[in-house]
Amino acid sequence: MANFTEKAIKETFITLLNEKPLNKITVKDISEKCGINRNTFYYHYTDIPALLEVVLTEQAEIIISDGENASLYELLIHAVDFAIENKTAVYHIHKSASREMFETYLERITEKEISSYVEKKALNYNTSKVNKEAIIHYYKCLLMGIVIDWLSGGMQYELQDKLRIICELFEGSMEKALERGKAK
Repeated sequence: MANFTEKAIKETFITLLNEKPLNKITVKDISEKCGINRNTFYYHYTDIPALLEVVLTEQAEIIISDGENASLYELLIHAVDFAIENKTAVYHIHKSASREMFETYLERITEKEISSYVEKKALNYNTSKVNKEAIIHYYKCLLMGIVIDWLSGGMQYELQDKLRIICELFEGSMEKALERGKAK
């Protein structure tokens, strides 16, 4: 029963985030829409920021634990799927006082996804650990910058299209970096 209630609270919260800004969502809103009383909400979560943290952490774990991707483009789309599917909710979080929490979530996802991809690609090269870390850092910052630019600009362009174009234009650049970073 507890898992069902927690799931209902989280789903309701995401639905409400897609309807209105984070600072306009109350425990009362969530409770009424879920059909639970406020005490039930507080049994599971101390407050709305605690609920947001759980939702973001769980989304990060889902994305990180999902299967492997064949291309850099698929990897990047995989990392930003939740943002694309829940544009309004993510925009509301980004514009809220919880922006730092969202950016931590984004950083965690991008670092893990990029690390996995680079490690897989690096099997064909003898790239030094320091150089692999630099490559991971570069691509993590690149993806985070693109997503933050997309959010800050009011999501005026299609993120998938922008990522596809970037991947096409820079195809092979990671491999070149891995080659240049060979351990000596």
